[in-house]
Order: sequence, then structure tokens, then C-alpha cells
Amino acid sequence: MSGSISRRRLLQSTAVTGAMLGIENLGFLSNLRPVSAAETKLDANLVRLDPSIEPIVRMIETTPREDLLEEVARRIHGGLSYRELLAALQLAGVKNVEPRPSVGFKFHSVLVVNSAHLASLSSPAEHRWLPIFWALDYYKSAAARDVQERGDWTMSGVKESDVPTASKAKKAFIQAMDNWDEAAADTAIAGLARTASSNEIYEMLFQYGTRDFRSIGHKAIYVANSYRTLNCIGWQHAEPVLRSLVYALLMHEDGNPAKRDDKADQPYRRNQSLVKTIRSDWRAGKVDSAATQSLLETLRTADVDQACDAVVKLLNAGISPQSVWDALFVASGELLMRQPGIIALHAVTSTNAIRFAYQTTASDETRRLLMLQNAAFLVFFREAMPGRGKVKDISVDDLTSIESTASKQETIETIFATLGSDPMQAAQTTLGFLSDTTDSAIHARELINAARVLVFLKGRDAHDYKFSSAILEDYYHISPKWRELYLASNLFKLKGSHEKDNQLVSRTRTALAS
Repeated sequence: MSGSISRRRLLQSTAVTGAMLGIENLGFLSNLRPVSAAETKLDANLVRLDPSIEPIVRMIETTPREDLLEEVARRIHGGLSYRELLAALQLAGVKNVEPRPSVGFKFHSVLVVNSAHLASLSSPAEHRWLPIFWALDYYKSAAARDVQERGDWTMSGVKESDVPTASKAKKAFIQAMDNWDEAAADTAIAGLARTASSNEIYEMLFQYGTRDFRSIGHKAIYVANSYRTLNCIGWQHAEPVLRSLVYALLMHEDGNPAKRDDKADQPYRRNQSLVKTIRSDWRAGKVDSAATQSLLETLRTADVDQACDAVVKLLNAGISPQSVWDALFVASGELLMRQPGIIALHAVTSTNAIRFAYQTTASDETRRLLMLQNAAFLVFFREAMPGRGKVKDISVDDLTSIESTASKQETIETIFATLGSDPMQAAQTTLGFLSDTTDSAIHARELINAARVLVFLKGRDAHDYKFSSAILEDYYHISPKWRELYLASNLFKLKGSHEKDNQLVSRTRTALAS
């Protein structure tokens, strides 16, 4: 059933204007040179980053938080490039923030770098500095927490005498990872960073990132984010990043997981065998919306084995993997509707990371394995949610379309104004807005742009950037039949225009004007 919002009712429901959405509030960024799209990409034929990156890292480390944005603005005016700043921020994080006891919490200062970069890539050129300024400030707060919690942890130097030669590094790395041997894995990944290609290394890491469910998906997220960030800042920075990543992947509770049969590890062990039962031409199947609906219903109640078996059954029945991914994406958004909290949020962001690994790997077997692991993870997320509070008895099937007779801009303003008081109505209005078949692509782009600006203005937490970057990217990875439902369901965790602005924009405005 569809409802309707008249122009008069729409305007009465909110006093929001285009200015209130914040687009004009970012005009001060024009005082700083814009970041070109070319500058955010790495050309392998060009000279790599300036070797003076270490002084920039030290500047980030030693400048007090209250002075950092002003100092960085001064350096940018003096010629500091976007890519140099991004590299220094990533390196400062992996050097000074420990990904323990969990690959989350304060370590989001590292995990958020790629999300901030994605926000920059997708923004107008004059806005592209702002997400990086936010990430700089967030790093300083995380580094301070690391001092309080872990006694100012700093990554130590690698034990050079134990670094294997090029011919032995890969075997040593696999053996160390399979045995959960931190010391051996650290020296082996250092050897690989110096001698192997990025593709060769990440083909292994894509699997290890989804090997277990510890840290609620953050391991898979770190694998994907580190790969993407290194592709921008340059492989010459890989060794410390990879050492941090491997240290994070080996996080576990007391006792060696290789010698136990923990629940977090069971799906991977089973799925390694299950992938071999999938037909060889599994990618040649047909897109089938009914199959997506069937898998979505299965994921609502199934246990881990049942969910993975359902994926295999569909693929062997000639269903396209696109239809499987449609169900995985929509299922993650549905979890967020039911409980817009930290668990379901990571169901969305880990699905984004695993799908990226799926698209990037050259291994047919890894693709199959990643799909099965994503299904297993969604069950784990669903089962974990009751421990975090009330889980609503709703689904994406309850998202009926509310059509608006107002203008495009007014409808977008209403959606984000309504978000705080009635997220279901905002989601249903979004569904109606995006279901306009004549202008759906334009509507989606402008809604996404408005959502991103609100993150710039209102975002206070790393999850605001991680989550928004994930869903705004994945909208385009989903079949047209399902993408509107996906975006509407995830609206529950986006920033509304009613929320108070963070202080970073005004502080950045002052810094850039000086």
C-alpha cells in the first residue's frame, strides 16, 4: 500500500531548507586548493610518494590535537599533497594504535582512513579535504586512548634475522597463519612485503580476513580497507601496514584456535569443503528475484550451516551469484532496521568489505568461499543482536512506498528532517522517492550527496564515515529490483538534519582562513 505526502504537508513537517542541509556551510573549503580526481589515484608509472613522509608522520604524532588541523592547513598551503597526508595519517595509525584487544574501538582511527578517502573521492573537488581533516582529529583522540589503555603502544621493529628469503616467505607465512603464530607471521609478512606483489599477498589475506568471526567483521574490514588505501598511497608503505594487519588478523582469546573447535572458526572449516560442491559454471547463472527473496527469508531464521547450504543450492540450481549478493546486502540492511545499533551496523560494513574482496580476488575458489562466509557472518550478527537490546519484529517487506508530490529538493529535505523523529516514515518516503522510474538514478545520486554532506556536518564517530561510505558505495552493486529497498533500510543509521553540527567544520573553516 502506498501513501502520499502533499506539498503543503511536506513543507509543514519541516523547516529545513537547502542551506540547512549544509551544502552552503561547506563553502569555506573553496579557500583551499581543490583536490583533483587524479590526485586521489595512484599512477604506477609515476614516481612514488616523497621520501620525506616520515617528517609528516612525526608532525601528526607530535602536534597537540588542538593545534593539528591548523598546522596541517599551513602545510597544505605550503604544498603538502592529499596523497602525502593520507599516507602519513595511515602510517601514524598503524605505528601508534594497537589493534588489540579487539580490531575495533580506538583502532577505528586506522579503519576509517579508507572510508574518509572514499568520501573524498565521491565529493566535489572543493570538499575533499574535509573527511581527511576529520580523520586526523579522530586519530589524535584514538592515540590518546591508546596511551591510557595500552601504555602508549608502538609497533616495534621487525626481527630482521628471522625474515625469510623470497623463496621461503609465502610458505612460512601460510604456516604461521594456520598455526596462529604471531612472531613467525610478523617476520614472514615483512619478507613478503619486500619481495612479493600486492596481488599475491592479498589473495591470501582475503581468505584469512574472513577465517573467523572474532571482532564482529573488523578483520575483513581491515583487509579490504588496507588494500584500498595502499592502492592510493603506494606500495612502498606496505610493510608497516601489513604487519599491523596480520597482527590484527591473529587476535584471539586465550588458547590457540588451531588446536580448538571454536564457534567463530567452524563455518570457515566447513565451507572450505563445501565450496568444492559448487558447480564449475556457477557464475553463468540467471538473475532471479524470487531466488533472492527465498534466500532472504532463509537468512531470517536459519542457522549457519543452513544459510551456507542454501547459497550452494541456489548456485547449483543455476541462480546467478548477483541474486545471492542481493539477498546478502538486503539482509544486512534489514538487520539494521530491526536494531540500528553497533552489531547490525557491522553486518552492513563487513558485507561491504567481503564483497570488495570478492570482486578483487582472481581466485574462483576464494570468491565462492567469501560468499559462503558472508552468509555465515550474517547469521552470527543476527544471533548476537538480542544481547545488545530490543530487536524489532520488522522486515524490509514492511517498507511500503510513500510518494511525495513535492519537488525533488523538498522531498530530500523532508527525508532527512524526518529521520530523527520517524525513521520508518523517512525510509518509506525514500523508497517512494527512489521508485520514480523516470528519474531514479538522479534521485539516488542527489539523495546520496545530501547524506554525505550531513555526515561531514554531523558525524562524530568513525562509524558515521565507515557506514555511510559502505552503503553509498554498495547501492550501485545491487540489482535495480533491490537497491532501493537496501538504501531505504539503511537510512535508519544515517545522520538526520536535526542533529547538532560537530565542531570540526567551524574549526576547519578557521584553520583554512588563517
